[in-house]
Amino acid sequence: MLTSKVSRRGMVSAPHHLAAQAGLAVLREGGNAIEATVAAAATAAVVCPHRAGLGGDGMWIVHEPGRPPVSIDGSGAAGAQAEAPVWRTRGLSRVPAHGPEAACTVAGCVSGWQSALDLSARWGGRLPVARLLAEAIDHARDGVPVSHDQERCLRRLLGALKDQPGFSACFLDAQGRVPRAGTVRTAPALARTLALLGAEGLDGFYRGASGQALAADLKAVGALVSAGDLARHRPVRRRTLALTLGGDLAVVHVTPPPTQGLATAMILGLFQRAGVRGALDPAWARVLSEAAGVAGRIRDTRIADPRFMGVHAATYLSARVLDDLAAGLGLPQGTETGAAEGVRVGATEGDSLWIGVADGAGRVVSYAQGLGRGFGSGVVLPGTGVLWHGHGAAFSLDDDAPNPLTPGRKPPHPLAPALARLRDGRVMAVGCSGGLGTPLGLAAVFVRAALFGENVQAAVSAPRWRLEGDAGGRPAGVVAESRLDAAVIEEFSRHGQRVSVTEPFDESMGVAGAIVAHPEGTLEGAVDPRADGTVAAW
Repeated sequence: MLTSKVSRRGMVSAPHHLAAQAGLAVLREGGNAIEATVAAAATAAVVCPHRAGLGGDGMWIVHEPGRPPVSIDGSGAAGAQAEAPVWRTRGLSRVPAHGPEAACTVAGCVSGWQSALDLSARWGGRLPVARLLAEAIDHARDGVPVSHDQERCLRRLLGALKDQPGFSACFLDAQGRVPRAGTVRTAPALARTLALLGAEGLDGFYRGASGQALAADLKAVGALVSAGDLARHRPVRRRTLALTLGGDLAVVHVTPPPTQGLATAMILGLFQRAGVRGALDPAWARVLSEAAGVAGRIRDTRIADPRFMGVHAATYLSARVLDDLAAGLGLPQGTETGAAEGVRVGATEGDSLWIGVADGAGRVVSYAQGLGRGFGSGVVLPGTGVLWHGHGAAFSLDDDAPNPLTPGRKPPHPLAPALARLRDGRVMAVGCSGGLGTPLGLAAVFVRAALFGENVQAAVSAPRWRLEGDAGGRPAGVVAESRLDAAVIEEFSRHGQRVSVTEPFDESMGVAGAIVAHPEGTLEGAVDPRADGTVAAW
């Protein structure tokens, strides 16, 4: 029977057991939810290098009882030299997914950690940065076994990654082969960088000795991120985007643009308007997918760096707009909807991870950290050992596109953690990896847990599906785990969707997780069996 882990004093859900245990150790020492998240995230940067790293980005939602949730944008903008003509002169028609040309935006992850710790200090957070990074340093210096998740991801992407600067020396064995799961891997240069950050503080990643070393490394590999770009970077705290469901059933909070959090909230708002009767209605998954198609079109054409958006994101969550957009959902059987037409879709390849933390004081964190795709740009900086992300690949070299490559502009972002305050007093943090498929995967988990009343672990483990893209990223059908109910699969087919079936637990559906803080103090957590994680609690 699939049941959640429960405790009362503290809990961490993470897609790698060592990351979860690092966060729990901080909670046991009296640290708070933010401090534990930083410890877990730093450890994940070492033990899940295909999903996260110091050279990536991070997005936060922080819940504190009695206060509005806070969103922290720890993502970076394009460098001052990152102009479209540079790529065109190199014979490129788009920003590539891998290589120095993909490493064109600042890595904001570490700045997000610092912004969150500034908030933690208001709570009385007292643990030094060196302590929060200690387990990450130990694992990088002494070695950690390669996970099954990492091995699978590397085998799939090896052809694109093996010739990128520094990659083979860092991630392949001496014979240039993919290390098998269980092989111990060390990262001495990364351990030194983490130790330096522990000594000089996290701001040093941008304006200290660490930043100077990073800038020299970036220049050496030909990436268009400079010392000045690092020095100018700042994280951003914003209000969350909020949507009330079912009168006052729940208020769902998502991260604002440039993330695709808006798409998640729109899916839930549209789904509720479709009149699905519940989990026993085989139409529910199809309708949720149709809602994802509608929300995806808004995401692909409207979401951008908020400084460049003509319409505020909250407009798309208004009752009038959602009512209008929901008009075509839930059509009768036999009707081909084409709801996802024109929406970019595709499978995930170890793009990111989600960490949820709750402490004994009722504070809850929903945190997503990632590299853009498995192993990011594939560029490992030689002196610092930092793997740089590839979120810049989301830019277009077309000046008339919704998100053109522009110096100082942030790309549209896949990271999108969520948090909900439910009418009965529960606080639910939930997240899912999956790139462009994140909103659908996250919404599926939330609908099962919050709207259908399933146990949160059952909701995370339940069979999922994703929209399948063709070579151009256009929808070509539905890929469903073999455990998905036959009536649900038949419902897709009746509405013109080609359905292909994959393995029972397919990580291409994204890796999800959840933590629920109950009003009486009980904590409930779930982790996805599609990866190597655990819920650590006390």
